[in-house]
Amino acid sequence: MKGVKPLILAGIVAASATVHANNLEKVIDKSSEINQSAAQSQTKIDKIADSMQGRLQQFKTLNKEIDGLAVYNAQLTKQLNSQLAEMESLNESMDQVSVIERQITPLMMRMITGLEQFVALDVPFLSDERANRIASLKDMMDRADIASSEKFRRVLEAYQVEVDYGRTIEAYTSLLEIDGQEREVDFLRIGRLELIYLTRDGKKAGSWDQQSSAFVALPDSTISQINKGLRIARKQLAPDMLTLPVHAAE
Repeated sequence: MKGVKPLILAGIVAASATVHANNLEKVIDKSSEINQSAAQSQTKIDKIADSMQGRLQQFKTLNKEIDGLAVYNAQLTKQLNSQLAEMESLNESMDQVSVIERQITPLMMRMITGLEQFVALDVPFLSDERANRIASLKDMMDRADIASSEKFRRVLEAYQVEVDYGRTIEAYTSLLEIDGQEREVDFLRIGRLELIYLTRDGKKAGSWDQQSSAFVALPDSTISQINKGLRIARKQLAPDMLTLPVHAAE
């Protein structure tokens, strides 16, 4: 009987070990399931975290874009306001230009009329050239394809040409009626102080008398000085003193 107890005890131990082994396997299996579930949950959590991080980054990017657009819109607003102010200024300038243009046209007409009267009363040098210049100005004023600014420039240019006549010396050839006969003569213009002619044969000379509005004969003693003046005007001689009669223009 003593030999039977150890066998029973060994069987109990073996059975207990089997039970513990089965329980341990269940625990391990359960733990494995828990770990798998935890891994799946962690995967879901990671995906959700990644998604949240992506959305957060997208949100930050959108906020930056919104801030950039706000700055850009503010700049565009400033530019737009500046352009509106400039347009308003241009509109005012255009209105002023229209007023000035309406005023400047009569002014130019008066200037041309004044220039024509001045030429008619002046020493009669380059008569055809000066008359053609004034006629050209009158024709120009009737043309619509020329801007008012260009018209005004040409009128001022004509005035400048007349001003320059008063401080230059000039020699030119033209026709002049002498003793009832038209002859070719050399004219010597000294500013507006004197207009002298000399026939091409060098035998007759005369100067313009503003009071009588006619040419008067000059003595033969002046012919050498007139020739000298003609050569100086043509740059054939260096500038030098001339002894000539002077009839000042009125």
